[in-house]
Amino acid sequence: MIEKITQIFKIEDLRKRILFVLGMLAIFRVMANIPMPGMDADRLEEFFAQFQMFEFANVFTGGTMDRFSIAMLGLGPYITAVIVMQLLTMVFPKLERMYKEEGEQGKQKINQYGRLLTVPFAIMQTFGMLTLFQNQGVIDPLGPVTLISSVLTVTAGTVFLMWLGELISEKGIGNGVSIMIFAGIIANVPAQIYEAIVGWDVAQLPSYIIFLVLAVFIVAAVVLVNEARRNIPVSYAKRVKGRKVYGGSSTYIPLNINPAGVIPIIFALSLMAMPPMVAQFLAEAGGTVGSIAQSVGYFLENPWVQGFAYFGLVFLFTFFYTAVTFDPENVADNLKKMGGFVPGIRPGKPTESHIRYILNRVLTVGALYLATIAVMPQIVAGITGVGTFQFLIGGASILIIVSVVLDTTQQINAQLQMREYEEI
Repeated sequence: MIEKITQIFKIEDLRKRILFVLGMLAIFRVMANIPMPGMDADRLEEFFAQFQMFEFANVFTGGTMDRFSIAMLGLGPYITAVIVMQLLTMVFPKLERMYKEEGEQGKQKINQYGRLLTVPFAIMQTFGMLTLFQNQGVIDPLGPVTLISSVLTVTAGTVFLMWLGELISEKGIGNGVSIMIFAGIIANVPAQIYEAIVGWDVAQLPSYIIFLVLAVFIVAAVVLVNEARRNIPVSYAKRVKGRKVYGGSSTYIPLNINPAGVIPIIFALSLMAMPPMVAQFLAEAGGTVGSIAQSVGYFLENPWVQGFAYFGLVFLFTFFYTAVTFDPENVADNLKKMGGFVPGIRPGKPTESHIRYILNRVLTVGALYLATIAVMPQIVAGITGVGTFQFLIGGASILIIVSVVLDTTQQINAQLQMREYEEI
């Protein structure tokens, strides 16, 4: 391990990439600790203790929400915009053709639309959050000018974080958005450990033992499932050109058990934070609308409702995201063009049906695994009576941490291997 770390820092390009990522993360943490004016710290703490979904969202923004910082929305609006654009590619044929047929250029156009859509989403979410905070007494009432300047400031913070994430993806190592979420989670770990030590209670010893066992189990499960694959064998027909014989080889199509990674959990958390905020905002309207909004708000605060909704969204988003990123029809067509075939299956439509059948079976296992790990903290909290936040690192957070570490490690290893081949 020490030898590999030394080797990484000996390679100038790789060293620059890693230092660049660390520099961008340092800027992110500075922004996360620049607060907006007019905050009541005690009321803000009570607010996040009352609404668990905002507590979840706060963890994935790196604690920017409970600090009421200029980047309090984190990358939430950008992720929401990406979700909307990917949904639209399945609704509008023109966008679908752009995404699938124009290759990398089409994907860049879709990404550009997502960036542009981030701005109005950030404005709406900021206005909703500020209004909700005012209604809850978390911040002082804002005048029109102060409200507009606050909305613009937080929106600019979100756009700046989006830019940092894309810079990390372009000039650093790994996926920028995932790495920034990873950094936000890690930043909260020392505070969580401190709270656990200060609030130590011997009566909760069984709960902490369950936490440790659960954490080890989830880490092992994440590594196992992330590395697990279902291989579909593929053979290529022999072709004779002149005196040379081409093809005749055998390979396979690897299908990951969890091909969507941590994206479904991020999508689900982004969507689940919206309905409670809208319900609380409308509850202040009074009359029939206010009464309905209050009833919906109380319903959404039920931990059972949150747990089932979270499980269902993660399960569905696993299928949805895989459907967007992996198309069995394209795979079957490419195999046919290159003279490849699955043994025992005719090329074309039968191959597509065969791949889709295997993919759906693999996805069912992967989606159940992902959704179960996502709701594991709620399950433990229900059994032990310990608050969900204390066990948050045992569920989705540890999944993201392990997944990002594995992905980044694989990319670094690929860079090292590429340079070894160049030296040979």
